[in-house]
Amino acid sequence: MKKKVLVISILIVVAAVAFWFWYDHSRDDQPLVLYGNVDIRQVNLAFQWPERIKSLKVQEGDVVTSGQVLAEQETDILKLEIKQAEASVDSAYEAYLELKNGSRPEEIARSKALVDAAMSRQTLAEENYNRVQSIYKKTKGQGISKQEVDDAVSQLSVARNDLVSAQKAYELVKIGPREEAIRRGHAEWQKALADLSLLKLKLEQSELRSPINATVRNRLLEPGDMASSATPVFTLAINSPKWVRAYINEVNLGKVRPGQHAYVTIDSYPDDKIPGQIGFISSVAEFTPKTVETPDLRTNLVYEVRINVEDKMNRLRLGMPATVTFSSEK
Repeated sequence: MKKKVLVISILIVVAAVAFWFWYDHSRDDQPLVLYGNVDIRQVNLAFQWPERIKSLKVQEGDVVTSGQVLAEQETDILKLEIKQAEASVDSAYEAYLELKNGSRPEEIARSKALVDAAMSRQTLAEENYNRVQSIYKKTKGQGISKQEVDDAVSQLSVARNDLVSAQKAYELVKIGPREEAIRRGHAEWQKALADLSLLKLKLEQSELRSPINATVRNRLLEPGDMASSATPVFTLAINSPKWVRAYINEVNLGKVRPGQHAYVTIDSYPDDKIPGQIGFISSVAEFTPKTVETPDLRTNLVYEVRINVEDKMNRLRLGMPATVTFSSEK
């Protein structure tokens, strides 16, 4: 009886060991399955410059293409400012040309005539001074008063100064404007051009264009609202690429690698396998125990995995639960 019990016990142990080996082997052959959620990049699209919104051309849910005009701002005031800036450019350019080309022949001739006139006045003042001085000496102050002599001296001094001033002005006219003045005129012309370019850029950016192919997720402002760079008008959802964000524990971390192929299924279409591959595996655990990791605790560490998917039918939506299945081959 005891021998039968012993034999039965041994058979039970052998059967249990065999089952454990079979179960462990069969479990290793099972594909790795992760559960996560669909993630989509979004763009908050806003106007660059503050101005009132004139019109919005798309609604929530519309599919838009890169470069498509989605909204427009009021531009009446901006167009008037552009006309003013264009006039300022013309004025600054003419002033620069005047400095660059230097004095005209007519201006030089006029300046030379002023010098000649000043020389004539000086000659006349010298003659008058000599005549007055001669009479004053001959008559010993009886024929002409001292005041008349002083007036003649003063007139001669003024005439000489006027001649020097006219000669200096004539030299400046012949030389033309200073190089510094020419460069300043050129800089003012360039500044006027830059101001005009900025206004034209504002006019161009008064149309809000989609930077990518996307879907309008939210329409946040309406015509008549005041737009600014800090206030988005639309939220765009990027249709491609999409990915599924899932988490894998430390035990199974060695079963996945970047670039590994997988397929994604969702509850709405459980039979449709959307192809994808691993694009990112986090190198840092999301939940790290505060104490030293024992073998049991290490199994609770999870790492983020992103699976890029090719959703050609556009069935995946932001936040949608998804199942990711990997091949058992590595």
